[in-house]
Amino acid sequence: MSQASPLVSVIIASYNHAPYIEESILSVLRQTYAHVELLVVDDGSTDDSVERIRRLQVEHGFDFQVQQNQGLTRTLNSAIARAKGCLIVPFGSDDVMLPERLSKQVAYLADKPEVGICAGNIELIDSAGNLFPETRQRRNVPFRRMDFDDVFMERKPYAPATTLTIRKEAFDKVGGFDPDIRLEDLAIELKITHAGYYIDCLGEVLARYRKHATNSYKNHRFMVDSILRIYALYSEHAQYDFVRTRFLNSMFLKCSNRDRKLARELLLQIPFRYWTKKTWRGLARLYFSPLEKG
Repeated sequence: MSQASPLVSVIIASYNHAPYIEESILSVLRQTYAHVELLVVDDGSTDDSVERIRRLQVEHGFDFQVQQNQGLTRTLNSAIARAKGCLIVPFGSDDVMLPERLSKQVAYLADKPEVGICAGNIELIDSAGNLFPETRQRRNVPFRRMDFDDVFMERKPYAPATTLTIRKEAFDKVGGFDPDIRLEDLAIELKITHAGYYIDCLGEVLARYRKHATNSYKNHRFMVDSILRIYALYSEHAQYDFVRTRFLNSMFLKCSNRDRKLARELLLQIPFRYWTKKTWRGLARLYFSPLEKG
C-alpha cells in the first residue's frame, strides 16, 4: 500500500450491543476512504449480536471472530496484533462514523509523524439514534494539539475515544493497551503522549457517540477505580496530587446525591487542604438533597 493511501485497520470489539452493532459496522463500510481493513470481534455476547454480525459478514466479507469474554483491552490487543494497517482505529460497537471521517484523518496524518493520535469532535445521539439538543452538543470545539501535560492535567478539551486514529508505530512503541486497565482511551492517550507524541484533535465532527443506559461512564465505581489506577502510573509527576484530588472532588460531587456510599468513600480520600467549592457543594448534596434515581 502506498504512503499516500495507507491501510487503516478498524477494530470493533462487540459485547451485547445488538441494537447498535449493525449501524456501527455499516458506518465503517460506507467510508469514502477505500483502503480499510475491518476486524470485528464478538467478545462473548449473550444477545443476538453474533447472528446480526454474521449476516453482514456474509454480505460484505470483513474479518469476524467470536470468542469467550476476555474484556475490551485484551480483545483489542489481540485484534490489533492481527491487523495489517499502519493506522489503527478502535471503534465502539454502539457508535457511528461519519462518511468522511477516515479520509480526513488519513490526509491530516500524512506529513505529521510527530502526531501519534488524530482525533476530532463528536455529536451526541441517544439510544434510538436521535441527536441530543444543541445545548448538549460539543460540535464546535476548535482544533487543539495536546502533549502529555495537556491530557494529564486536562488543560484542553479531551480527545473523544470514538474518534481516535492511532499510528501503529506509536501503539507498538508503548506496548499497546494495558490488559488490566479497562478504561482504554484515557490510558492509551496518556501512554502515547508520555512517549513524546502529540494528539491532534481536528475541529470538526467525525463521529456520533451514542449515550445510553449501559455506557461505561455511568458506572461511577468503575470510572473511579479505572481513572485512579491510570493516574497512579504517573505518580512521580509534579502535579499528581492536584490531578488526583481534582478528579476525586469532581466524582464526589457527582456521586453525592446518586451513590452516597461511594461518595463517602471518595470524601475520605480527599485531604482537607484539597477541598474545593465542589467538595462543599457535594457535602450539601450528600446531607440535604434527595437521592437521585437512575
